[in-house]
Amino acid sequence: MVGCGGLRDSVRLIVSVHLIRSSLLSFAMVASNLRRLMARQDLTVQSLAEVSGVDVRTVKSLLQSRQRPHASTLHKLAAGLGVSADELFRPVAEANGCGLSAARTFDRATNPAVAAALAAEPERFVDWTPDELDELFSRVGTGGELNENGVAAAADLIESRREVLEKAAVILDTDEADLLQGFVEMLFARVTEVGR
Repeated sequence: MVGCGGLRDSVRLIVSVHLIRSSLLSFAMVASNLRRLMARQDLTVQSLAEVSGVDVRTVKSLLQSRQRPHASTLHKLAAGLGVSADELFRPVAEANGCGLSAARTFDRATNPAVAAALAAEPERFVDWTPDELDELFSRVGTGGELNENGVAAAADLIESRREVLEKAAVILDTDEADLLQGFVEMLFARVTEVGR
């Protein structure tokens, strides 16, 4: 029987993994909403950087879900886009007012290299979830839609994240769970520290 401490630690680990997944989803949601708002206003990465006062590299990193968005950056971007910062965290269906299928249609229409990759390598994507495919279609490259190399790199990243989460889930069911929790907490603190 698991004691209170062991149960509490298990719950903390589950919450930690959930927070990591939630953070990844939040990053993707911000990126998706930025792309949607940029498309609505016909803005490029460069023009968004200019109107918001945010560095071009930061905008690109946010659009590729590679960087944790800081509150001050989100407020600058929102001001540059003429929306509230909350608009950057709205689920795509709610933000569009017309449902998730419209967002999927938009992403698929504006990222033909992904469709080409799916057709060229169907065996690679056979086990992908709809959410993973949506994330791949919603990715952008430097200055616009992905090219063939960008699709491959984005697919590699999505698959790598899935593998890490699957391995973490296995470790959480072992005696090594405490070690993983400590490591995750240390890394999370390191990448989310203020002033990075």
